[in-house]
Amino acid sequence: MAVEITDANFDELVMKSDKPVMVDFWAEWCGPCRMIGPAVEELHTEYADRAVIGKVNVDHNSGVAAQFGVRSIPTILFIKNGEVVDKSVGAVPKATLASKLDAIL
Repeated sequence: MAVEITDANFDELVMKSDKPVMVDFWAEWCGPCRMIGPAVEELHTEYADRAVIGKVNVDHNSGVAAQFGVRSIPTILFIKNGEVVDKSVGAVPKATLASKLDAIL
């Protein structure tokens, strides 16, 4: 399962990570979030040794969502060395997420 990222552990798991990070901002009630959920989980397994793949539930962690201006979900941020280097909003194919990850590895 993808890493659960919260307001409390965000800095440690994402901003201080020595690997690129893909963060999925989602909510249980969000249909498109549920559509891309399986792809996010597969990427977590496939990129386990090269990147951190995590999920932020915006209903429980509004601080991080507000910090990055997340207004629509799913929003996926790609972060490298503590900087947002790419972003995807809405349900997109797994291949799109994988290519964005590959670009920052």
